[in-house]
Amino acid sequence: MEGLTGFVWRAAHSRFFGSADAYYTPFVTPTLEPRFTERQLRELAPEVNAGRHVIPQLLTRRPADFVWAARALRDMGYREVNLNLGCPAGTVVAKGKGAGFLRTPSELADFLRIVFDEVQGIDVSVKTRIGWSEESEFEDLADLYAHFPICRLIVHPRLKTDQYKGDARRHVLERLYPDLPMPVGYNGDIVTAFDAEQVQRQFPGLAEIMIGRALMADPALIRKARGGMPAGAEEIFGFSDALFESYASAFGSRKNALMRMKEYWFFQLCLFDRTEPFEKAMFKARSEADFFGALAAVRENCPLRSEARYGWRKPL
Repeated sequence: MEGLTGFVWRAAHSRFFGSADAYYTPFVTPTLEPRFTERQLRELAPEVNAGRHVIPQLLTRRPADFVWAARALRDMGYREVNLNLGCPAGTVVAKGKGAGFLRTPSELADFLRIVFDEVQGIDVSVKTRIGWSEESEFEDLADLYAHFPICRLIVHPRLKTDQYKGDARRHVLERLYPDLPMPVGYNGDIVTAFDAEQVQRQFPGLAEIMIGRALMADPALIRKARGGMPAGAEEIFGFSDALFESYASAFGSRKNALMRMKEYWFFQLCLFDRTEPFEKAMFKARSEADFFGALAAVRENCPLRSEARYGWRKPL
């Protein structure tokens, strides 16, 4: 969730809806120079993440870059770092990163060998897809991962070529799940509390359920999955107002904050019905007055749903 789940959103979400067990940062790409950029440090600074369990997510195919970054994060007080092998974006996989690394399993094995030889004092988890283009690839990948002390393997059961289309291929994970030796997490198509219950029944003993875009659509989803109440309109719009002001403060620009809020409300609208008449005005708004006017129209005219629509999903 590049940009959207940054430290501003995490602080606001935990304040309004209760903290998640863990928050993963947006991708951090280590540079060739062994130090984080100022922008990366704004995201990773311990003080902006105080009171929340935050796991930095690294995106790289260079073992040396992962090693220095993991050591630096350890020294900053982080207890875990995550290697992302799931991102299917074209600009990422073209460089052999994210899900692009899954095309070269021998190179991935060499990468992991170096990482686990040289990184101590911080746990390393891995988020992965089940392969590049064929379901059969996951058997070899699972065997590869089993050879390393991965603290947790989070599986998004789609292929890179699936992008985010169609249904998650849970049957592929189900076949190999009992034999995976490390704790396993699940990611993919968790949009409602019922979805989370189904996944927990299908995969008994899951170490975690990772939720992405659906938490933008329904920020109370984790609370509901724990047996709590859904979000009310006052809570949703109060959260939105606080988020905007926090972005404006963090960015030093209300204009940039407005652009980020449009990205956020693309997902948040999935928690409302009959939003179509107001969407154009919202996303084309050039001023705060126009944007918040469109939000007021949504609040007045659009019923709040008990569960979010899967509005960002595409068919195969």
